[in-house]
Parts: sequence; structure tokens; C-alpha cells
Amino acid sequence: MVQEHEEIARNKSDGGALTWVDLSNMKFTWRVAQETLRLIPVVFGGFRVALEDVEFDGYRIPKGWQAFWMASATQLDPSIFPEPAKFDPSRFENLSSTTPSCSFVGFGAGPRICPGMEFAKVQTLVMMHYLVRHFTWKLSCKENTFTRDPMPSPLHGLPIQLEHRTSL
Repeated sequence: MVQEHEEIARNKSDGGALTWVDLSNMKFTWRVAQETLRLIPVVFGGFRVALEDVEFDGYRIPKGWQAFWMASATQLDPSIFPEPAKFDPSRFENLSSTTPSCSFVGFGAGPRICPGMEFAKVQTLVMMHYLVRHFTWKLSCKENTFTRDPMPSPLHGLPIQLEHRTSL
């Protein structure tokens, strides 16, 4: 990811603003963001009402009943994402052609997809660019630092140490 951002910075004047082209060139950075959302989904899940009788995995869900869906049910499913606990941004190189629809719901899916998804993508890419270009970081603790209650939250505050990079 650092190499991707260094390449973008090399093509800019000192302090030059990021452009749409720069953002579109942050392909690996966006895969890192997606993989982070896959491992630690921001949305725990939600209720949906069955619009008709549904048979699912041997269970009958009658029309009108509420069913609760969980993002982690698919995003951490080893039959969909092999080695689901492993951080692997390359999973998102060909996501649409290799996984069932709605398996990754970092921003929802279908008619309930987040209307602010593209804005969130821009914010994430810009933040990551400046974070990678201006800081180095390391983990402060190695053990699992997140809990889900039901939203993900850090157990011990922000578990990284940041240092300002002096040479850009």
C-alpha cells in the first residue's frame, strides 16, 4: 500500500491535491479497506420480514415472520472466503465473479446499499493516503483487540503507535 501511495505522490507537485484519477489508482488501498470491513463489519446485521414463505437450509420461514441476518454469517464463512480469519486484500481483486451476491455487505447490498458508499470510499482513500504518506505505525498489542457488542469496538483504545515521518 505504501508503494501505491508513493507512486501517486511522485506524480504530484509538493502539496498537490489528490484528483479523481489518483483515487481511481488506489486499487490496492480500496481492497485493504474492503478486507478490513469484511473481518470487522461495522453493521452487525438487521431484521427483514419474509415477503413469502421461504425454505432455507431445511427450515421453513413463514410469510410475515422476521428473520435476523448477520454480516459475519457470510463474510466469515470459510466456504465463501477461504481462511476467513486471515487478512487477505487480494480476495477483492475479482470479488464479483468469484463469490455469491450479497456475501460482502460492507455497505449493504441490493436495494438497501448505502447511498453514501462512494463518499465513504473517497474519505477512506484520502485518509489512508495521508496516513501512509505522513506516518509510520506499529501495533501496540498483538492479541485480538476488538469486541462485538454488537458493534465492533476496540478493547484497549487505539492499539497502534503513530510516528510522524520526517522524510517525504
